Amino acid sequence: MEDLEEIKRYAKENFVPIVRDKTAEELCRQAERCQSILEIGTAIGYSGLLMLTCSQANLDTIEKDEERAHLAQENFKKFGYQTRVKLYNEDAFAVLERLAGQNKKYDLVFLDGAKGQYIKYLPLIKRLLYRGGTLFADNINLLGLVKGEEKVPHKYRSMVNNLRKFIKAIESDPDFVCNFYDIDDGFVICKLKA
Repeated sequence: MEDLEEIKRYAKENFVPIVRDKTAEELCRQAERCQSILEIGTAIGYSGLLMLTCSQANLDTIEKDEERAHLAQENFKKFGYQTRVKLYNEDAFAVLERLAGQNKKYDLVFLDGAKGQYIKYLPLIKRLLYRGGTLFADNINLLGLVKGEEKVPHKYRSMVNNLRKFIKAIESDPDFVCNFYDIDDGFVICKLKA
């Protein structure tokens, strides 16, 4: 889609991180049959638009950065998807707590927000997934640092440590069946057992 390419170009020129191509293909496959999707980390709406384009789902999406949230809202409108999207311009943890408190449920949760917070979000995400639902977490290799043996640069240390805790938590959770992919920056797809 030409308009999506335009958004991709904008993201590259403005250093806005968006989902990479091969990851995007798998994300679309996961979204196809979904009715309800939750996205943590909207950025400018690129991945949200991808999921909306390849499904009939409604999307709840969370973006803390005001400027990016505004741009995402404009992009959803431009594609005519505004009636299928609810964008929360707030802190993700607060929104997740609120949604869980309202007993909201989703077929798919796309986790692509602050990498150091994945472990903190996990118990709430689990509550928000339907049985048989899917958690898709992006960037779990974090530039190859998560699996690497070398010393992690200081600025990435807490992110890497928290991602390692997240991976350990989902691997050891008997309610999840997880598949890890070393594609792009790495992602994991976990099904919550029915």
